Amino acid sequence: MLARVLVVTLNTYREAVRARVLHGLFGLALGTGAYALVVGQFALRDTLRVVSDLGAASISLYAIIVAIVLGATSLYRELELKTVFPILARPIRRSEYLVGKYLGTLLTLTVFVAANAGALLLALAALSGASLALALGWGLGGAAIAGVVAYKRPRLGTYAPIVWAAAMLVGGWFLSSGALDDRRVILGSAALTVCEVAIVAAIANVFASFSSPFLTAVFTFGVFIVGRSADTLARLPHRVFGKAIQTAGELTSRVVPNLMLYVPPRTLLTGEASSVPLGEYLSLAALSSLAWAAGLLAFASLVFRRRDFL
Repeated sequence: MLARVLVVTLNTYREAVRARVLHGLFGLALGTGAYALVVGQFALRDTLRVVSDLGAASISLYAIIVAIVLGATSLYRELELKTVFPILARPIRRSEYLVGKYLGTLLTLTVFVAANAGALLLALAALSGASLALALGWGLGGAAIAGVVAYKRPRLGTYAPIVWAAAMLVGGWFLSSGALDDRRVILGSAALTVCEVAIVAAIANVFASFSSPFLTAVFTFGVFIVGRSADTLARLPHRVFGKAIQTAGELTSRVVPNLMLYVPPRTLLTGEASSVPLGEYLSLAALSSLAWAAGLLAFASLVFRRRDFL
């Protein structure tokens, strides 16, 4: 079973990495990070804070977009090209196939977040006093090596971004030691973003198991908006909205995943909120994400198993 799921996972990852829309969104994310650097230069004393806050927000935004796009199109592309039929004709269950597609999407998202976070950490390193040449050399040199590997060994080329993203993240972490608080913000936000997109991708899988890409994207984005508003829905004032709407808001906040859990205040990420240790918070957030993803995938597998392709 694990071998079959792994094959589908890696194949999904290879297809996603080759998608032009992913390259475009990655370029936009890097461009937004560069914009954060420009804006940070106008701050007199809080340059690092502006860069880390804007950069972390941009990583979260673009990761959500990528999760929705990949979740809405990955399964449909297989159905449209009819490549799913020879796959399911082999000894593989539909649930295993769906889980493999989800894990491949999640692997792509993790690489996307890690690469962007690594680039942002290298920028912080240069701003906090580290060698600019070393920071640029680490990032651009790693990209050049990955490009050479992709050109010389096309079969290994699609896996080069995994190693490059990991190298960017590790190198950025070491070089940005002069900005400890901002480094914690970026790394903590990146980890929480991966947890959040794991839920969003699972939601997209549920809708993709029975709907078209456009409707899947719309429904997933709608659930995402409601999830980001869960805290507000749970505390609607009775005097303004009335009892019925207040009750509906409370029920909705309990049904959808509370995605505000994955965008905590800066004080928690920097450790200033001593009442809630960051490690404990990240662990609880990861467990919540895992529980939601498992439940949503189980429901998506049930729906997909009953789907008639004819």
